Amino acid sequence: MAIHFNSTYLKGFLADHEVGALSGAVKAAHESLVNHSGLGSDFLGWIELPTNYDKEEFSRIQAAAEKIQKQADILIEIGIGGSYLGARAAIELLKSPLYNNLKKDTPDIYFAGNSVSPSYLQELLSICEGKDLAVNVISKSGTTTEPALAFRVFKALLEKKYGAEGAKERIYCTTDKARGTLKELADREGYATFVVPDDVGGRYSVLTAVGLLPIAAAGCDIQAIMNGAKAAQEAYNCSDLSKNECYQYAATRFALSQKGKAVEIMASFDPCFAMMAEWYKQLFGESEGKDNKGIYPSSVIFSTDLHSLGQFIQDGSRIMFETFIDIKKPKQDFFIEEDAENLDGLNFLSNQEMSKVNRKVMEATILAHTEGGVPAVVLEVPEINEYEFGYMVYFFEKACAISGYLLGVNPFDQPGVESYKKNMFALLGKPGYEDRRADLEARLSK
Repeated sequence: MAIHFNSTYLKGFLADHEVGALSGAVKAAHESLVNHSGLGSDFLGWIELPTNYDKEEFSRIQAAAEKIQKQADILIEIGIGGSYLGARAAIELLKSPLYNNLKKDTPDIYFAGNSVSPSYLQELLSICEGKDLAVNVISKSGTTTEPALAFRVFKALLEKKYGAEGAKERIYCTTDKARGTLKELADREGYATFVVPDDVGGRYSVLTAVGLLPIAAAGCDIQAIMNGAKAAQEAYNCSDLSKNECYQYAATRFALSQKGKAVEIMASFDPCFAMMAEWYKQLFGESEGKDNKGIYPSSVIFSTDLHSLGQFIQDGSRIMFETFIDIKKPKQDFFIEEDAENLDGLNFLSNQEMSKVNRKVMEATILAHTEGGVPAVVLEVPEINEYEFGYMVYFFEKACAISGYLLGVNPFDQPGVESYKKNMFALLGKPGYEDRRADLEARLSK
């Protein structure tokens, strides 16, 4: 019932002492987290979250999820970045990437407010026609452009469909506990509200109401998720590198980066992990990518991407390492029958479960890529369920924090995200950005 860090395939790429030599730095990073003395220490609420979460709000989340399940055919989740990635990752991992197409007694869940694509919005509105709806909008401030614009549209749709009184029973706001545009609107209109904790940043927020409400609405056991995260919190509360496999992963990443491996490819052999990899990419990309530092997070789903990116990984520039997610027990299996004609020549695969074939594909890939000069880390996951999901989330969050401190950056801010926003506001004519707008338009006209 835990993630196992398997370093077998690092032989020839890293000597044991190269990781072991980081034990002092890892211990210092651990102490900075525990003592809240490092960079970004105002955003460490996620560390104790699995044990210190608000139990009263947790009960309200469960009750709201049950209400949504009864009142809605479709739940629209409005948010961007960490406000939706964790929830979508959980639903696709624990249920299915085809969740909305499954026979079920829970609502379809669609995600909005993560782009400004008019085509996507119109298509989503078309899907909602004739359906009973609920909306969960997630925004600390309520003014982030993408989700605010989507909420404006869906709020108007619900009020037109159900009236103002009916709409307020179908709108759920996850926002700041005391202030901000969305909080003020929710209080004025009487919407149900849940809290984005002040000390938990967006990409670390999946174990708060941000992620838990939509995950629960999809029929997942959020108590089991928190139990898994609690087990990981206890398992990784140790500064000894030799005993902490989460820290071993973080230290290995750093050691590989010091040898020129600037890209980490997270590889899974199950499509249900695709959005989990997207969540990982935001977590590490937004946490580490600062001061011209950081490991670029990428991902693949094999064997699919062996037929697209496999050639580059095998023979391209040697700038990367791979982190393989080895799920020991699949959610479901499929028995391959023998075919009497054997026209496809695949009878050598017959009379066994497909998971065994998938495992051999993984083993063949690891051997091929390491032989081609790509170091490989393997993270072994016992199975996919709510407990393991919670455990995995905490594993990656803790590893990311340690990785950031090893790099010497603040893993809990994202100053670079603001750059595009300022330019966007200026080009769209937001008041107060007139001088910047003139400069940007001049640059664009050249």
